[in-house]
Amino acid sequence: MSATVIAPLDDLVPGTVKRFEIEGRLVAVVRIDDSVYAIGDTCSHGNVSLSEGEVLCDDLELECWKHGSTFSLITGEPLMLPAIKPVPVYSASVVDGNIVIDVERSTPASTPDPEGAES
Repeated sequence: MSATVIAPLDDLVPGTVKRFEIEGRLVAVVRIDDSVYAIGDTCSHGNVSLSEGEVLCDDLELECWKHGSTFSLITGEPLMLPAIKPVPVYSASVVDGNIVIDVERSTPASTPDPEGAES
């Protein structure tokens, strides 16, 4: 399957994050102004939901609420310890006023490992 329309852009308030399940994957979708970003919703350090964390709009990061690691919304790379492994980043766009996510298109550095667990 390819890109999936998940919600109207207006359903996600700027500066917030919401969790969606797309093709069996938990995805944290972040809106900053009129741009959207999609990363794996599970922290690579603490196995908790990133969608419960804080959006750092100026830095394009999402902070894990449990231990404070931050993840780049662009690359999925952790930018603050204790996390050291990236999370997947998925293609996200706005088409005709709707948020569209393609979980088949992820960044190479953040592809899930062969056993299916997020890196």
